[in-house]
Amino acid sequence: MNTTARKIAIVTGAGTGVGAATALALAGRGYDLLINYSKSLAEAEASSAACRDAGADTLLMRGDVAVDADCGAMAQAVVERWGRLDALVNNAGVTSFAGAANWDAIDTETFQRVVGVNSLGTLQMIRACAPHLKAAHGAIVNVSSIAGALGIGSSVAYIASKGAVNSMTLYFARALAPEVRVNAVCPGLITTRWFVDGLGREGYEKVKAGYEAVAPLGRACSPEDVADAVLWLVDGARVVTGELLLLDSGVHLGPAQGSRVPGR
Repeated sequence: MNTTARKIAIVTGAGTGVGAATALALAGRGYDLLINYSKSLAEAEASSAACRDAGADTLLMRGDVAVDADCGAMAQAVVERWGRLDALVNNAGVTSFAGAANWDAIDTETFQRVVGVNSLGTLQMIRACAPHLKAAHGAIVNVSSIAGALGIGSSVAYIASKGAVNSMTLYFARALAPEVRVNAVCPGLITTRWFVDGLGREGYEKVKAGYEAVAPLGRACSPEDVADAVLWLVDGARVVTGELLLLDSGVHLGPAQGSRVPGR
C-alpha cells in the first residue's frame, strides 16, 4: 500500500516512444507508475528502470487494452499495490498504414483491431479506472491524434479510431466531472520508430520533410514534446477539461497541402 505522498499513474503502451517519455516525465514529477506494455518486454523493462532511476516505484504489467479483463486487472493491481490511482494516460495505440489513395486496402479484421485497441481500449481503461480516479479527484489524458480532428492520417481505420477517442474525451469530461478532469492530446507527426517502421526509412524522411515544410513552426513533435503536454494536463491544468490539444506545430492552420500529412 502507498504510504508516501507520491501520486499514482497508469500509462498504457509505456515501453517505447510517447508512452516511455510520458512515464519518465511523471516519475520525475513524483508519480509511482504502472508501466503497461503488450509486446516489447525488454523495452518496457528499460522504461521501468529509467522511471525507478528517477525515483519512482514501478509495476511492470503486460496487457492488451482491447481485452476488458486485462484493463480490469491493471486497475486492480494498482489499487492492491498502492491503494489509490491519480492519473490514467491512455497511450496504447496501433495502426495499419494505408493512405487515402489506398483506403480500401484496410480489411475488416484490421479495422476492428485498430478500433479495438485505440477506441475500445480507451473506453475499457476508463471504465476500469474511473471509480478510483473519482476517489482521488484525478485526471485522464487520452493520447489521440490530429487524425481524429482533421480526418487525415495513416489509414481510415486510424482516423476513425482517433475520432472516437476525441468524442469520448468530450463525453467523459462531462460524465466524470467534477471529480475527474478528462483531456486529450492530438499530436501530428512524431519522431518515433513507430513511423519509421510503418513507412520505411525513406518514406518516413520524405513525409517528415513535407510535414516540416508546411508546419508554421517548421518541426515535427518529439515524444518529449507530447510528454510535456500530457504532464501539464495531468498535473497542472486544474481548470481544464474536455480539451483536445493539437500538438502539430500549427499544421491545422495551414492550407490544403497540409491535408496530405499523416497524423500519429
